[in-house]
Amino acid sequence: MTLPTLYSFRRCPYAMRARLGLYLAKQTVSLREIILKHKPDPMLQASPKGTVPVLILPNGEVIDESLAIMKWALAQHDPQNLLVSATNPKQEAANALIHYNDHSFKPWLDKYKYADRHPQHSQQYYRQQGEVFIAQLESLLNKHSQLLANTACIVDYAIYPFIRQFAHVDKAWFEQSPYPKVQTWLRNHLQSDDFIAIMQKYPTWLDSEQAFIFGQLK
Repeated sequence: MTLPTLYSFRRCPYAMRARLGLYLAKQTVSLREIILKHKPDPMLQASPKGTVPVLILPNGEVIDESLAIMKWALAQHDPQNLLVSATNPKQEAANALIHYNDHSFKPWLDKYKYADRHPQHSQQYYRQQGEVFIAQLESLLNKHSQLLANTACIVDYAIYPFIRQFAHVDKAWFEQSPYPKVQTWLRNHLQSDDFIAIMQKYPTWLDSEQAFIFGQLK
């Protein structure tokens, strides 16, 4: 059976999001780990924008947005009921959180992480802009252990790779920051079997000329 092909970069939060979706949906793919400085031609031919993740289905369809990959995978198989259905009143909240993460929080996160490239403001200023979202998550997590309920859904998995990146810019600051619920939520996800599995290291595809099977059996 021909497997879908996934181009991924291990440390990219968008690629983590896609791998989480595929893993949780128990979808097996042929993984091609890349280096962003040396993007392989087949990936660029499939998705000229040149960003990961890129999923190529056996029928030739290309999905090159991380959230779309998550939703595609979970539409195939969703054993933990992670998709928030259209009939669930939480769907609007989930969509709003993911949209804010991707379009408002992530630009501030990038400036915080690479503050030397953005000398218009201090790193502390960029962190404070990112904290607006962290504080929102803290408020949600004061109500329940996951963002929208006491069980995780797609929004938790779609967002926590980005909060991980925020936390890792200055771990000492994050660990003493006034967001204990976010710290616990993030730590629990990062210590989970799911995260450990999707962060396994693989040789790069261009170096090894070998794709690796990624995923778990249904």
